[in-house]
Order: sequence, then structure tokens, then C-alpha cells
Amino acid sequence: MVKRKNNRKADELRPVVIKAGVIKEADGSALVSLGKTTAIAAVYGPKTTFPKFMQQSDKAMLKTYYNMVPFSTDERVRPGPSRRSQEISKVTRNALEPAIFMEEFPKASIEVYIDIIEADAGTRTAGINTASVALADAGIPMRDLVASAAAGIIDNEYVLDLEGKEEEVTKCDLPIAYMPRLDKITLLQMDGNITPEEAKKVIKLAMKGCKVLYEKQKEALRKRWEIK
Repeated sequence: MVKRKNNRKADELRPVVIKAGVIKEADGSALVSLGKTTAIAAVYGPKTTFPKFMQQSDKAMLKTYYNMVPFSTDERVRPGPSRRSQEISKVTRNALEPAIFMEEFPKASIEVYIDIIEADAGTRTAGINTASVALADAGIPMRDLVASAAAGIIDNEYVLDLEGKEEEVTKCDLPIAYMPRLDKITLLQMDGNITPEEAKKVIKLAMKGCKVLYEKQKEALRKRWEIK
């Protein structure tokens, strides 16, 4: 059996904290922590898109901005956009768009800013989880929340929610984004070389993690908007 930190089981997530409404000035916001990885998201909009030539007449434009703050890792991260941050911004947008009723807001923009303030692997999944809650907190009409988790294979054992040191030894790192109520995967990426049968088992485990996170996302939103 793979020995994990804090005696975590192979199919167990790191300790999860999800809070909605953490930034007063934003239209919607959220914080998600998975172990030592923490992401904060702020949503602004829908608002009219400028310049006008970028407007889409039949639907809204979703703009996502993923950023790792300089103090998020042991070695200072260089400020500003990088090739990696631009790639993760794009896949985050692709993961979230299927959940949003974009046609409700023609010619408008919805902006999502994601800051990783602490990183120990799984930053893109943490970012998607917090962005989804922030969108719901902003009152954006959604088909479902999007939950995201990654899984891999270490010493022939399938493991959920890889942390930093585990990413270095896993046979693969496979993050997904998933809408549980609709049973629809909106993002699937993989780093590694595994068989189709292994991939099916890794995806199934990642989906299991997504379902746990989904319940915690809903709980955070209920707590945020409960009548006091």
C-alpha cells in the first residue's frame, strides 16, 4: 500500500475547506483549500463587453484569469502571465463554459479571476472548484456546479488528489472537471503513459473525488445564503 501523509487513504481527498462570499467588492467569490493548496476566485459581471467588436451577439463571453501569486511556493513565482498560466486559464474557461447559460447574456462578459495563494499540487483543480462556487455566488445561472479532482497511479495503486511529492512519482496525473448532476465531464487532461483500462480506473476515481467536492461546494453556498 502507498504510504500517504497523515495516513490518508488512497481514495481519500486532502482536508477540504470551501467558503463562498469571501471578497466583499466582487459580484461573487470563493475560497477553496485542498491540503496546502489554496485558491481564491472573484467574479465580476455580467457586464457589457468592451471594446464592442469583441461582443458576441448571441451569448456572453467568459474570461478566466489564472494566476499564481509570487509567495505561493517555496521558490518565488515570477509575477505576471506565463505560458502555463495562460494554458490553465484556457482549460479553466473550457471546463466552466458548459455549466453556464451563456445565451442569457448576449454582448456581455463574465470575468473570473483565480489567484493561487498557496500551492502544493492540484492548483488547476482547486482553481476550477473555487471559480465554480464564485460563479454561483454571483448569481450566474448555471446548469450545474463544476467540481474538479485529479488522480494517478503510484506503485500500481490508484490514488486520488495527488499532492506535491506524489506528483513526482506518479505514473500519471489525470485531472478532470465534472458536473455530477448531469454526469458530464467538461475537462480531461493527462500527463503520463497508461493503458486505456488504467485510464478508465483513474477517471472513475477522480469522479468519485469530484462527487465529494460537489457536496462540499453546495454546503458552502447553502451556508453563505442561509436565512439567519
